[in-house]
Amino acid sequence: MSQREWVAAAIRKIEADFNRSADTHLIPMPLPGYPGIDVYLKDESSHPTGSLKHRLARSLFLYALANGWLREGSTVIEASSGSTAVSEAYFARLLGLPFIAVIPASTSPEKIAAIEFQGGRCHLVDSPCTINEVSARLARETGGHFMDQFTYAERATDWRANNNIAESIFKQMAEEPHPVPAWIVCGPGTGGTSATLGRYVRYRRHGTKVLCADPEHSVFYDYYRGALEGRADPSLALPGGSRIEGIGRPRVEASFIPSCVDAMARVPDALSLAAMRHVSAVLGRRVGGSTGTNFVGVLRAAQAMREAGQGGSIVTILCDSGDRYAHSYYDPAWYARHGIEVEAADQAIARAVAGEPLALEACGDI
Repeated sequence: MSQREWVAAAIRKIEADFNRSADTHLIPMPLPGYPGIDVYLKDESSHPTGSLKHRLARSLFLYALANGWLREGSTVIEASSGSTAVSEAYFARLLGLPFIAVIPASTSPEKIAAIEFQGGRCHLVDSPCTINEVSARLARETGGHFMDQFTYAERATDWRANNNIAESIFKQMAEEPHPVPAWIVCGPGTGGTSATLGRYVRYRRHGTKVLCADPEHSVFYDYYRGALEGRADPSLALPGGSRIEGIGRPRVEASFIPSCVDAMARVPDALSLAAMRHVSAVLGRRVGGSTGTNFVGVLRAAQAMREAGQGGSIVTILCDSGDRYAHSYYDPAWYARHGIEVEAADQAIARAVAGEPLALEACGDI
């Protein structure tokens, strides 16, 4: 089989897999303290690999195939805190390719098990800041391909349509009382989702604004604030990684496009995890920490709408299931080890849901 024939067969397998998959659900979420404001969760945990990153992995594989970067037998390598690696391992196995995930040693055992279940191999590193460097080295040593989600996420996704997450949200909102959301809230990981959302709403000429909720131990908020002030610093870096897996980065990533985002909020980890527990209690099932960060962003957006005398809708993303975090976010000992307060944070989120303003550092058009 020639290289072009192999690529054609590989793309056909991915497209067939897509045709077998249903869209993800859009779930109403009550926000009692904000009458006239409707909140919805886009439940990305229902993808075959259980997270929002399933969409990204599909796009990255198609992008690499169309560019001629993947060949029959190529080892696929990715730098990932977990969910992207799970999804990429799925697509690598679909194409019969070996897969190596370069991940921080602190990644939850559940995510490591999920990567290995999909046929991937995990290469653990002590410092989250070195995962890109190690991935590039492994690609050279194996003659494989480093997918590099943090560089290619924003360009691999077709932001105009092709069932990206933005198009899906607007189709599912069509019959709701406020079909065009006032805000869509997401957390920046690669920056690919915020770029897709921001580009799509501009392309379709919607009035929707995009809010990024950034966790602690991440440089995105400071980079964005600097960009607003005309002093964007792409060299910003932190010594450690985010405790909210899947979002937040210790360095500025190429796929994060500040001009695609209308506003940002910095969310303390204690509030992210308290919001995670609140959403889990309301839905009757566990969600991950990044969903909590997003929900805190929803509360900030709702507060801004109320201050402006506006009603409408807000959509955010339920990124993944909390079942992957039994040994971290759902383990009291984990909070003690990390010195994260629980009771006061839970009370703050309860008050915010009831309508009390939540003090958050925020910037941009909010």
